[in-house]
Amino acid sequence: MIRFEVLARDGAARRGRLETSRGTIETPVFMPVGTAATVKTLEPRDLEALGARIVLANTYHLFLRPGHERIQRLGGLHRFMSWGGSVLTDSGGFQVFSLGERAAGRDRAGPGLVEIAEEGVTFRSHLDGARHFLSPERAIEVQEALGADVIMAFDECPPSLADRAYHEASLARTQRWLLRCRDTWRRFEGAKAGEGTAPCSLFGIAQGGLFPDLRARAIAEAAALDLPGYALGGYAVGEAPEAMWEGVARDAPLLPPEKPRYLMGVGTPEDLLAGIAAGVDMFDCVLPTRTARNGLLFTSRGKVVIRNARHADDEGPIDPSCGCYTCRTFTRAYLRHLFKAGEILGLRLNTLHNLHFYLSLMARAREAIEGGSFEAFRRESVDAWRAGDGG
Repeated sequence: MIRFEVLARDGAARRGRLETSRGTIETPVFMPVGTAATVKTLEPRDLEALGARIVLANTYHLFLRPGHERIQRLGGLHRFMSWGGSVLTDSGGFQVFSLGERAAGRDRAGPGLVEIAEEGVTFRSHLDGARHFLSPERAIEVQEALGADVIMAFDECPPSLADRAYHEASLARTQRWLLRCRDTWRRFEGAKAGEGTAPCSLFGIAQGGLFPDLRARAIAEAAALDLPGYALGGYAVGEAPEAMWEGVARDAPLLPPEKPRYLMGVGTPEDLLAGIAAGVDMFDCVLPTRTARNGLLFTSRGKVVIRNARHADDEGPIDPSCGCYTCRTFTRAYLRHLFKAGEILGLRLNTLHNLHFYLSLMARAREAIEGGSFEAFRRESVDAWRAGDGG
């Protein structure tokens, strides 16, 4: 199983260390998203050079293509993607509900919407419209076959602004699913113990929308199961950033203090610092890599839209304060040229920069917590982003 310890605190913010069978992960940590067993445009050695020690892969996407049985036959996810670090797999619940609804339009003649039942969820693939079924047991089975270091419970992720009645019904079902995930995981881990193979560590997910009492209930019920770690799900799904920050500040301290805390699918640099201030240890989001491929870059002085004409003759780096390979080597003028010309190198260099920015932000946050200056670091960083014009 994973091991976790808190090394330092500054208010609610925590500086910790997470140990898996594949190495040490310093927290707070941002996990680059490798949805389909790849962080788009990058190789594993790029991630290692950036300092990444854990990445996220997605159960939904790998279940559909190339299939978890195939990955298992080929030696598991780490070998499949040639990644020596740790892997966390999302259970696929969020994608089932978000992409399944999108796939509904592929077959107007038949039932297309996601069908939720106590047993599990029937949905349509976003790839070809084919119908599939995932249950709590199946989601754990798939993740165990992938061989991730950390696996997530199967849950429903309702829109945060859905009405209370929907959240109550959804949460009750998600909590029942969590028990089934726990029981299935225990059976797999019991078998692995007999075989002497590496275990997976199951994290529970607490939902509840923006309702404090539902969140508190979900956290208390999940904590009673004494799982290796816990996550807050259902944030950044429609609510204003200020509502999310308020909810995370209220909910994160309720999670077991001796276990790693994970805020799923969040978010902007400001979101990350708000989460750290609340006591969150782990984060993931597609934002830095997706925006990089769309030409939006993060800097210490705000955002840069590299396709803008103002950069056509700019001989400076994206961020003079950044030490990444992209900023050390290439000008804004060249990066704009690559983007406008549709060159893959441009997307790769942008991605390297944005992930360096996020991982460096986490490293500086860890240092600030150790030095007892996290709030000052957070305030100075946010003020610079809000006041600055990255150019």
